[in-house]
Parts: sequence; C-alpha cells; structure tokens
Amino acid sequence: MSIELYNKDGHTCVAFENIIKGNGVQANQFLIADEKEGVLLDPGGNLTYKDLIADIADYFLPHHLKYLIASHQDPDIIASVQGWLLITDAKVIIPSIWERFLPHFCTSVPDPDRIVGVNDLGGVLPLGNSQLQIIPAHYLHSVGNIQVYDPISKILFSGDLGATVVEDSSVIAEPVTDFESHSQLMLGFHERYMVSQKIGKLWGKMIRQLDIEWIVPQHGLSFKGKDIVEKFITWVENTPCGVDLFDESNYQLENKIILT
Repeated sequence: MSIELYNKDGHTCVAFENIIKGNGVQANQFLIADEKEGVLLDPGGNLTYKDLIADIADYFLPHHLKYLIASHQDPDIIASVQGWLLITDAKVIIPSIWERFLPHFCTSVPDPDRIVGVNDLGGVLPLGNSQLQIIPAHYLHSVGNIQVYDPISKILFSGDLGATVVEDSSVIAEPVTDFESHSQLMLGFHERYMVSQKIGKLWGKMIRQLDIEWIVPQHGLSFKGKDIVEKFITWVENTPCGVDLFDESNYQLENKIILT
C-alpha cells in the first residue's frame, strides 16, 4: 500500500507499508522524488523487493533512482541491495562504518564507485532542485546510524527511532493522536533496542534545530504536528533504555538446556 506524504511543486514523498506478509518484521519504505531524481529510503530485504518495485512504478520509474539510503546495516533495511544495484544505476548511501559489510548481502562485490560512505556527522545530499539533510543518529539503535530530514516537506525519517512493531493496518495514514497511550507501545522496543538516555538527550538537543512537522519511523505509527513532535522528542530525551537498565542480573551463566 502506498500513501502520499507530500506532493507539491514537483517534490513528492511517498510511504509504502504492509508489503511484508507472514512472519517477517513489518517495515515502511519511503520514496522521495524531486523533479526527475529519486531516492529510496531503507528499501528493505528480499521480502519487500518485488512488490516495492511495482509500487514505486506508480510514482517513479525504478531505474531512474539516483540513490538508495540505508540508515544502518540490518537486513530489514538493506538486504535487497543486490537487486537494486542490478536494475538501477543508483548509488548506495550508507554510514561509512557499515560500508564494508554491504557486500555480504550480495553474491559478488559491488562496484566500489556505487557505495558512498557517510561520515559520523552526516551532511547534505543534493536531489533534483532540493537537498536532503543526512543526520547523525548514533546508537539509535545502530552504531553510526543515520536519519534523513527533508526540509521541503519538513519530514524527519527517523528509522527505528519511534518504532512500534505492528502486524498491519494503515499506520502512516493515521498518525498518533494520544501520545501518552502510544508511548507505552513504544517502550518495550526502545528499552531493548536504543542504547541509553544519554544518547536520547544528545539527539533531542540536535534535532530541535530543525523545523519538523512530521516524524515518520520505519516501523509503526507516525508523529504529525508540532505538538506531537515535541512530545515525542521529550519522551526520547527522558526515557531510560539500553545500558541504563542493565545490572548484574543480565550477566549470569545459565545452565538450562536450549534444545533437547
């Protein structure tokens, strides 16, 4: 299912959701197009590949893609990279710390000219008549993680930050309205997958410099409107997670047999 997030003056942002059927982790994919150039954000694994090609074609011919952006190295982010390298001339934008791991999703080593490593501070990526901001989001949840901000639509594509794992339903089209209730659905994921409250505070201080109208994560519901966006940022800053919650009880030897 595809949902237009923004479409004005030749600039388009589209979300694709509920592509995965069965037991795979449900994930959202995103297309940003400006004039005749397009970028696909976190295109996913082989479970999304064929259907995503068909869905993208309604908005933008896949072989015209200029970039693929991988926020980090997880299979649900970029495991389908070989297919996209074969059918497009797109360059893959990925945190430099994960650049050398990318060939492990391929049957042969990709052309190094098509793999672009992003340094720890991110930068600006030209797209048509616009520019995308590549934002550092270290340890949220991956080492060297990045996020993408589109200053035209004022959408922050936050990757795994803000995720809830849902089976299906139109999660992008129905943004969060009751943040307090929704925060309980995010809590378990963030306590386990995000590294620490310290990182959340650093991220919050940085991200408030941007004019954000909509935060759209890779999994689950989105956060639309200044009020909800601010509540989400504050929640990230004030939620202990990861190593904050670990103690000696997490480091014990277990003698229970795993398989019998």
